[in-house]
Amino acid sequence: MSVVTRFAPSPTGYLHIGGARTALFNWLFAKKMGGTFLLRIEDTDRARSTPEAIAAILEGMDWLGLKHDGQTIYQFARAERHRQAAEEMIARGTAFRCYMTAEEQEAQRNLAHAEGRAIRSPYRDGKAPSSPDAPFTVRLRAPDDGEIVNADLIQGDVVIKARDIDDLVMLRADGNPTYMLSVVVDDHDMAVTHVIRGDDHLTNAARQIVIYRAADWTPPLFAHVPLIHGEDGKKLSKRHGAQAVHEWRDMGYLPEAMNAYLMRLGWSPGHDEILTKEEAIPQFEISQIGKAPARLDFKKLDSVNAHFLSLADDARVTRLVEEHLQARDDAPLGDDSRAALARAIPVLKKRAKTIPELAEQARFVLAKRPLSLDDTAKKLLNDDFKPRLSRLRDALEKEPTWDHVALGGALKAFATSEGVGLGQIGPGLRAALTGGSPSPDLGQTLELLGRGEALARIADQV
Repeated sequence: MSVVTRFAPSPTGYLHIGGARTALFNWLFAKKMGGTFLLRIEDTDRARSTPEAIAAILEGMDWLGLKHDGQTIYQFARAERHRQAAEEMIARGTAFRCYMTAEEQEAQRNLAHAEGRAIRSPYRDGKAPSSPDAPFTVRLRAPDDGEIVNADLIQGDVVIKARDIDDLVMLRADGNPTYMLSVVVDDHDMAVTHVIRGDDHLTNAARQIVIYRAADWTPPLFAHVPLIHGEDGKKLSKRHGAQAVHEWRDMGYLPEAMNAYLMRLGWSPGHDEILTKEEAIPQFEISQIGKAPARLDFKKLDSVNAHFLSLADDARVTRLVEEHLQARDDAPLGDDSRAALARAIPVLKKRAKTIPELAEQARFVLAKRPLSLDDTAKKLLNDDFKPRLSRLRDALEKEPTWDHVALGGALKAFATSEGVGLGQIGPGLRAALTGGSPSPDLGQTLELLGRGEALARIADQV
């Protein structure tokens, strides 16, 4: 069997991280099996589907590198095919035209509730309409006896009694197909073999299996993935913070880190190694996805992002930091600042968890003279310290090698000559070099600033 998976989001909003994980699992399984990964936009809800939401989904998929095979399928454009499938089921006797009025539907609903069963239409057995031109829907003729078994690849066998499945509406009175029919027809026509989706669709599986059988088609295999919960164990909502993929991107997380983190929300290959999605392909198994909801762990995400940030290409990270700074300050960097940032990134990227944090750590190399000192820096650079700072500047000016190793040694030698510990010198020197902004160790700070800039900043404070 040639494996075909699909990701089928509804474009009624942004790409949620739960949806992104579903897309990732489908992508991983298709790649593992040498199969095909398809994308279908389920835009049948015309009132809520928007071009902006479709663009956001496609952009999020592109950012995560989840490239689908073939063209994007748009469900609404296939409505005529869905109607055709319904008519074919009518011809087979597994669907029927239902002429129930709103009052009749309410009566049948109350009767079904009283008898502890699903809704059955009185028109399923050929009852004639009140008039030849009466409006009608097309309903599934649900089975009356037996059980519907979904041999779910994650949840195990899920059994529903046939009597609990309604005579589902498949075509509305205006002729438009319902979601339940459209999904089945599209998955069949796209030759989908495995439906991997959130377990909020678990109860839909039995209904869709019945529709498959009504059409005389073979159902795909289902795998329903538990949803992602917040750190408090409750279903994700706005109170948990960012939910959209683009929000995580804007907070400075890398796509490879998001993929590495999301795939481990529910899936465990049996070790704690941080994997790229490409590295995960040969290890991915649906059977290793747990049944319990996964919880977001922001500290773990930060750790994973820090890992990939330290490995990322310097030029790429520099560009991301520059873009962040430009968006924050609404001004592009000058050539000198851009060059200073490029020098600093290889060192600083190993110390940061996110792009904004890295931008904050790079602030000291971008500061303009004379530096603006924070209150702590002002206290450190008092009149008692300034003579020592002047002597330190003279010592550093004579240093022949301007790299962090030589400069670290020079600072220790100067402290010894002054008869004090480095702790009596370091804070004041850092204040003079950065104005109070965060920076790496002093040898690295001096090296990243460069001889001329570093000595000039010290001179400004003596």
